[in-house]
Amino acid sequence: MKLSADRLSSIRGGRTLFSELSFAVEAGEALLLLGPNGAGKTTLIRMIVGLLAPAAGRISLDGGDGERTLGEQCHYVGHLNALKSSLSVGENAAFWCRFLGGQAPGRDRVETALATFGLGHLRDIPAGYLSAGQRRRLGLARVLLAERPIWLLDEPTVSLDRAAQGMLTAAVDAHVAAGGVVVAATHAPLGFAKSRELHLGNAAEPA
Repeated sequence: MKLSADRLSSIRGGRTLFSELSFAVEAGEALLLLGPNGAGKTTLIRMIVGLLAPAAGRISLDGGDGERTLGEQCHYVGHLNALKSSLSVGENAAFWCRFLGGQAPGRDRVETALATFGLGHLRDIPAGYLSAGQRRRLGLARVLLAERPIWLLDEPTVSLDRAAQGMLTAAVDAHVAAGGVVVAATHAPLGFAKSRELHLGNAAEPA
């Protein structure tokens, strides 16, 4: 499996974020998107998942599931955690498991995801009572609720303490070791065992 971008260009608000951008990520690799605010890291991730269209160029996946779109083969965790405060931790996870198509037994998958991110003891607590770091961990736990080969993580360590960052690193390393692909936008080192870096440009230029 290989995720490829060929001569991508992005223009937002009349300004060019990047142009003629090409890269490839093989199965078993993590790609870190680095660069200052406004360089296009979030835009690039949203292009990969299909939420934004490039001004030019194309993104393709070779060796994936030919019956599903690229976006359907991705887990996308953006800046928002996509939680319902009145539902418990377990209920939020169970909803996302069903929505994302997690296979039975769903409860086992939910329990595993919560345990991996240190949330098992909070299963019955309303999500509205969680700290910012706990809410972020619950948002990240979605990647374990259904099998998808590509993980797209936008600033995944925001609000995480060192222990929680270690939980994320362990989950990503296991996914990559199993042949998965990870693309993560970050301003800080993530400590993944196997990763490469893609540096995006400085300030956006007038188109």
